[in-house]
Amino acid sequence: MTDGRDQPGRADCNGLNRGAAMLYYAAVFFVVAVIAAVFGFTGLAAGAAGIAKILFVLFLIGAVITFFVSLGRRA
Repeated sequence: MTDGRDQPGRADCNGLNRGAAMLYYAAVFFVVAVIAAVFGFTGLAAGAAGIAKILFVLFLIGAVITFFVSLGRRA
C-alpha cells in the first residue's frame, strides 16, 4: 500500500504542484504582511486597539453578569 508519493506528476494543493503551492503561499503571506504594515504604520492601529479595549471590557462585564445570573438560577 502506497501513500501516493511515488507517483510522478501527482498534484498537491488543489491541482498545484509543490513549487507552485509554495509560491502561492509566499505571495499570500506577502500580501498579508503588506496589509499589516499599512495598518501598523498609520493611525488605524491605535484606533483599533482602543476599540478592542472597549469591547474587551464590555464582554468581560457581560461574562460576569451571565455568571451571576447562572448562580441565581441554580439556587
